[in-house]
Amino acid sequence: MSSNSMQRLLEIMSALRDPDKGCPWDLEQSWRTIVPHTIEEAYEVADAIERDDFDEVKAELGDLLFQVVFYAQLAKEEKRFSFDDIVNAISDKLVHRHPHVFGDVSVDDADAQTEHWEALKAEERKQKAAQGDQQHSALDGIAHTLPAMNVAEKIQKRAARVGFDWPDKEGVFAKVEEELAELKQAWDDPVERKNELGDLLFSCVNLARHAGFEPESVLRQSNRKFEQRFRAMEQTISSSDQQFENMSIEELEAAWQHAKTKTD
Repeated sequence: MSSNSMQRLLEIMSALRDPDKGCPWDLEQSWRTIVPHTIEEAYEVADAIERDDFDEVKAELGDLLFQVVFYAQLAKEEKRFSFDDIVNAISDKLVHRHPHVFGDVSVDDADAQTEHWEALKAEERKQKAAQGDQQHSALDGIAHTLPAMNVAEKIQKRAARVGFDWPDKEGVFAKVEEELAELKQAWDDPVERKNELGDLLFSCVNLARHAGFEPESVLRQSNRKFEQRFRAMEQTISSSDQQFENMSIEELEAAWQHAKTKTD
């Protein structure tokens, strides 16, 4: 991106927030009202990438960049920081966290680099806690506004880095089975049922992690697969002049199995 194109975007943002001639909607926005849009734009980027729609990726990345520029404009108006401050802060952070590129540290491969990266981040969190006169925890800095599944994965990864983890998949499988059994036992108590269901979901996230997959993307894949099959089933039922509510469980299962053969 050229400095001219970035400057153009900053000037457009400034015009949108002009008190006299700006856009009424943009003028009404604040830090907190923009947050839901930022989250939505980030997910739209991810969705476009998963669909390999790179024209859409380009458009969605522009929308996401606009969110950063919007926050920078708000900060400028409140004399907190500037867009240049944002750019310089991330530049300094990247240089600090990549001494194997910008310094004299050497790493053997991507795995070793990741370990070094996480060690640097952990040290930064430790220093931040010390500056605030707070007790340091391996779980410091996890954003709980993330989707709960992402938070669970981050918690588990942090705990694993300090040694609190199952040594192999057998322990994870056993834990899932244990939590499922406890859920069955607690089913008649709504409060305990909710607690045990949460424990089961947490254990399933751990199982995905040990399987080497990012649980959020695994679930998104299953969501898409179910949707494709369900739409195919709807089409089959509609073409046979039937209706869901008039079909037996056996008939619906047969329609579902037929839909699987059409979409797999």
